[in-house]
Amino acid sequence: MKAVILAGGFGSRLSEETDIRPKPMVEIGGKPIIWHIMKQYARHGINDFVICLGYKAEYVKRYFIDYSQTSKDFQIDLMTGEIKTFQADIENWKINLLDTGLTTMTGGRIKKVIEQLKISETFCLTYGDGLSDVNIKESIKFHRAHGKLATVTAVTPPGRFGILEIDDNRKVSGFREKIVSDQYRINGGFFVLEPSIIDYIADDQTSWEQSPLQELSLDGQLLAWEHNGFWHPMDTLRDKMHLQKLWDEGDAPWSMQSD
Repeated sequence: MKAVILAGGFGSRLSEETDIRPKPMVEIGGKPIIWHIMKQYARHGINDFVICLGYKAEYVKRYFIDYSQTSKDFQIDLMTGEIKTFQADIENWKINLLDTGLTTMTGGRIKKVIEQLKISETFCLTYGDGLSDVNIKESIKFHRAHGKLATVTAVTPPGRFGILEIDDNRKVSGFREKIVSDQYRINGGFFVLEPSIIDYIADDQTSWEQSPLQELSLDGQLLAWEHNGFWHPMDTLRDKMHLQKLWDEGDAPWSMQSD
């Protein structure tokens, strides 16, 4: 199964970091946040990745081109230039890096990936800027059991997002703004999708979070997998500092989940 990661946005709310690199490459604990996300999927047996690039695409490409070499220790003979590398534990990942356009919206990026890679099986989708200890295996199991086109992970966030309305059968019946008294859930990413969701995406300028999810909801094709554990986005410098603090203190839930 493939995991598609949306990593092409400008990350303007984190400009302190994203002026020089794309947001998914901002580091937590010395590793890009996208690496942490990929490790999360790998713990659940998903090692085939598709990264949707846009803003500063070359930065991400260079990181993964150099990854296997820079992750190893080596010996160099300065007289001869001979390099001897030592065995290192390198992730067994297959990574497709696709430049899906500088100004393409999230839905457009998904559409391009499905078309270019001819994806014909169930796949996962997430954003390249949020960390969670969501049980991906269980979300996939839930998705396959209900037989609909899309599953969204519903999370309880810091209180500044729109709300998913979920009925007793976990069907997403609508979206609305938060009110003070709500015990609410939002779209936390970590989707499980069927490739036919491409029919809900018009073109490059389609935002996945708008008409496709709305229409899937109206058609009864979007169900929610409820996650009660850790979830945190990295939208601002404050978010980045919070995640780094958790890492520094040895209290990073996304990295402590058992396989």
